[in-house]
Amino acid sequence: MQRFNFIVALLLFSLTGVTQQPVNLNQQEKDAISYLREEEKLARDVYDSMYAKWQVNPFGNIRHSEQNHMDRMQTLIRSFNLIDPVLSTNDKKGVFMNTTLQSLYNELVTTGSLSFNAALKVGAKIEELDITDLEERVKQTKQLNIIATYDALKMASENHLRAFVRRLKMLGENYEPIMLNKLHFEKIIAADK
Repeated sequence: MQRFNFIVALLLFSLTGVTQQPVNLNQQEKDAISYLREEEKLARDVYDSMYAKWQVNPFGNIRHSEQNHMDRMQTLIRSFNLIDPVLSTNDKKGVFMNTTLQSLYNELVTTGSLSFNAALKVGAKIEELDITDLEERVKQTKQLNIIATYDALKMASENHLRAFVRRLKMLGENYEPIMLNKLHFEKIIAADK
């Protein structure tokens, strides 16, 4: 509980725009912020497409959450005076500056359009990707406001992963992790019980 209160306090502090701006944010930290901003856009845009196609949750609810994640990343971009890749594309749906994310978006929308179960698996895969990337990026910084933001996004991604896995289970299908190791995945899923 104490760690949770600490994270919430740091997150609220970072969202006020009154964050302490270090003089020397390294290139790896800058690149991570820009990349994660677009990765959150990828999630939002894919979920928008899946909701338009299937008209059911969890896509409807989670796409709004992904917009909040994008906004949190935008707060970091502004506080460190970085170029916003989402604004560079006018936030056009399905368009990304990062070519890897562009290819992934195209692949995920195509796959998720095949069936509702495939769409749910696409959602779970996106959340695994988010969790993996956030865990990697948090190790690359010592900036408290960045860490607080990444930790908050990771907790939300774990909730989203549980929602997709739960929905698949309701449909009689077990989801096998693609990026997370099985033990880590099972620990995340078990946290829901």
